[in-house]
Amino acid sequence: MGIFDRFKRKKETALKDSNSEQLDDYTKEMIKSAVFFVSSSTDRFPGLDYSVKSLELVEDALEEASDFFHEIDEEQKANLINTVGSYIFEVARKNFGGKYFWYDKLSQPILVTGQPEFEVSILAFEKVKGRLENGKEDNIPFYFAGYVDRVNNKQSGMIV
Repeated sequence: MGIFDRFKRKKETALKDSNSEQLDDYTKEMIKSAVFFVSSSTDRFPGLDYSVKSLELVEDALEEASDFFHEIDEEQKANLINTVGSYIFEVARKNFGGKYFWYDKLSQPILVTGQPEFEVSILAFEKVKGRLENGKEDNIPFYFAGYVDRVNNKQSGMIV
């Protein structure tokens, strides 16, 4: 009977693996970029744990980065926006769910949460860019609170 138990366990494990969340390549890339932001920022901003509260640290990091943002080249700007934006997206996805899509109008990713019951969309890259260019008026925690409020109230809308 021991041999049949082993086959049964393998089958149960295979079923469990096939039912687990399958991440698409785009989601994997977003996770990878967010992990890079965390690993490269942990010494300076410990506590980047994908919690909503950790977005206060993101705000601090962007405040520092805004001091030199206009002096770096376009590739560095894009990398900064992508890694920080990916972290914000992953905070949203890990805490509230959602799926990534490509938003052609702004040529950037968008996270859509709540489908099919409601639909709240967030454009993190655009907000990070705005925060770096415009300063504190584009506060990340305030922006994210609007997203959380819409998700909690199941109120459709786009948070830009």
